[in-house]
Amino acid sequence: MGSTAVAEPGAVATTCAHCGLDALGGEARECEGLLYCCAGCETAAAVIRECGLEGFYDLPERRGVAVRSSGRSFAEFDHEAFEAAHVTHTRDGLAEVALYLEGVHCASCVWLVERLPLAVPGAVRAELDVTRALLRLTWDPGHTTLGALARALDRLGYRPHPYRGRRADEARRAEERALLTRIGVAGAIAMNVMAIALALYSGMFGGIEPEFERYFRWISLALVVPALLWPGRVFFTSAWTAARAGRLHMDVPIAVALAAGFLQGAVNTVRDSGPIYFDAVATLVLLLLVGRFLQYRAQRTAADASELLGALSPAIARVVHPVTGEVDEVPVEAVVPGMVLEVRAGDTLAADGTVLTGASALDLALLTGESRPVGVRAGSAVFAGTVNLGAPLRVRVDAAGETSRLGRLLHEVEAGAQRRAPVVLFADRIAGWFIAVVLGLAVVTVALWWGRDPAGAVDHAIALLVVTCPCALAMATPLAFTVAIGRAAGRGILIKGGHALEALASRGTLFLDKTGTLTEGRLALASWEGTDAAREAVRALEVHSRHPLAAAFAAAWPELPLVEATDVRETLGAGIRGTVAGRDVRVGRRDWVGIDGPAMDAGAEADALTEVVVAIDGRLAGRATFTDPIRAEARAAVDALREAGWEVRILSGDSAPVVANVAARLGLAGDRHEGGASPERKREAVQEALAGGPVVMVGDGVNDAAAISAATVGIAVRGGAEASLAAADVYLAHGGIAAFGELMAGARRTTRLIRRNMAVALAYNVVAVALAMLGLLDPLIAAVLMPLSSATAILGAWRGHTFARAAA
Repeated sequence: MGSTAVAEPGAVATTCAHCGLDALGGEARECEGLLYCCAGCETAAAVIRECGLEGFYDLPERRGVAVRSSGRSFAEFDHEAFEAAHVTHTRDGLAEVALYLEGVHCASCVWLVERLPLAVPGAVRAELDVTRALLRLTWDPGHTTLGALARALDRLGYRPHPYRGRRADEARRAEERALLTRIGVAGAIAMNVMAIALALYSGMFGGIEPEFERYFRWISLALVVPALLWPGRVFFTSAWTAARAGRLHMDVPIAVALAAGFLQGAVNTVRDSGPIYFDAVATLVLLLLVGRFLQYRAQRTAADASELLGALSPAIARVVHPVTGEVDEVPVEAVVPGMVLEVRAGDTLAADGTVLTGASALDLALLTGESRPVGVRAGSAVFAGTVNLGAPLRVRVDAAGETSRLGRLLHEVEAGAQRRAPVVLFADRIAGWFIAVVLGLAVVTVALWWGRDPAGAVDHAIALLVVTCPCALAMATPLAFTVAIGRAAGRGILIKGGHALEALASRGTLFLDKTGTLTEGRLALASWEGTDAAREAVRALEVHSRHPLAAAFAAAWPELPLVEATDVRETLGAGIRGTVAGRDVRVGRRDWVGIDGPAMDAGAEADALTEVVVAIDGRLAGRATFTDPIRAEARAAVDALREAGWEVRILSGDSAPVVANVAARLGLAGDRHEGGASPERKREAVQEALAGGPVVMVGDGVNDAAAISAATVGIAVRGGAEASLAAADVYLAHGGIAAFGELMAGARRTTRLIRRNMAVALAYNVVAVALAMLGLLDPLIAAVLMPLSSATAILGAWRGHTFARAAA
């Protein structure tokens, strides 16, 4: 995150007044005495000031990313088909939509986006979930349109996409509301029943009038009946379903214990003698519902991953009419094979297809990991999710939607996300045996005591069922994971599920993507040979280009004065030329510039160097090479992982010589690297390695998404594409891979804590069963011990040392 630098008196400001980045590049501009790094930041700042939102610049943490407005009209957001698919209308005449926003990074993004109603008349409410980059927007259709709201967001640097999981999300929200309502009702009943139980317990020692005792018993019975009939009904329904299927799971003994406790309490209430168990029953219902809610929230991330990844595909496509040749914008859901699409510069392809006319360069980084643009021409195959960087193309659609390459990747992501932690599965297996044993021991207890004391036999069996209720065993694992995940989040390590922590505590194979993970994911000037005059001429031309090499020149030479260039023309995939100070200047490929000689030697190619030659008036005036630099912390992180017992390998879509060079510099020579890997090959490599143990995949793009989902654990690093963040099990918010050490250590401590908590829970149950069967445990004491065992599990998870607490 960046903040605006304030220049000393007399000093010249060199940072952007909006995002805080270097403002001396080719797109830098000045407005009203303030310097901006690009037109996007200038526009965003103007919008913020026009709407009176200057408080944004007082926030301690702000997004250190330049604003890249697309400039689109978003007219498709007002299309009838779009409205039918994504917009809902409320009873009071308002409209609601869920949008996925690009560029959401921190709390300042939430502050700015949620003040959209102050910027656009007619906007009613904006609620942003920063962890999912999901905006829920409400507006008045009589005063504004969704397209106008989308344009406002785009001008602020948050490009909106339709959230295609709206209907499923609405169903999950309804389910979540119902579960929270059950918890609320169960909590209210439990508190009242416990208050009455306190009066009854006090009467046991201090005395209580019989009529009051009888009254409190019947009131408790009346309160606990609705607790079982509504909030607690889910356990009886689940147990009945399991019994009909011939299976035993956690809800079976819970239902038996609830039913036995309630029936015995009801009988004792009618008889006006003996203990009642209504306080234990009501408390048990509440605690179990809370545990179920925590488990439900953890499972929601599986569906969120594929839905947010799907939101990255474009919302519209430009379809060419087969007869008239006119171009119509239609929702991407309407695209079918056989259509012809027009793909303009800057557009994201909406479907897989074949180029019919045109030549351009595509950014394939999201799908293939290739760090440099790839040229395409008539006959070339192109894929949904890639970005057209150059000239317009006409593309015949071969596959769209779920059948496209991106759609298949989405399917892999969703399938891979449906996993549970092995330790949780182990706990479930234990629970199955535990349930059978407990039910059998309850029968044995009745048989042993029936001949001596039939009434006591029933009490002892009920005490056994109540005190051994598997609440503590069921809660020990998910609670420990929940606490550890929360503390890791405070350290900038976002973990989606417990299975990731358990796998990271072991040893296995760890695959690292190169571009953006081990390297910076951007081009930087590696060497320059030439005169200062040649540098100034290059700088003058590159100001007029948006090519990544132009940005690299600007970043390398911010101090050079800007010289005027005229008659500037850029040739896609070749270079740029123009007139500077009356001289003809060409910058680009050696053959295009017209300079004889080999482009680069084999060593330069292995170093991933991109060569650019400068010619002035037909003579060689300079030569530059560019590379994607390796992250400073990469070597230390790789060495630490190998020392911890992990087999570290590089799996990249970049060319094999480039990957081999990076691997050698990181000490991963031999067969521990593979270049030129497609997304499908990455997934295949991960699946092959799974036979040898846990597999971790670290990446930063859509090309890594399927492999990330197929791996035991997928990790995304900050700075990567939103797609990899959605598919990953772990997201490192501080960038790079330096946080791996803390992540691995925290995972090991968490699994140790879980095993200890499970051992304590099992030991408690063994002792409790023995006491109940020996007749040494009264049902009333059992009712008190049951919630205490659950409280012990909660306290053990909370006090356990997993990840360090975030500094206040």
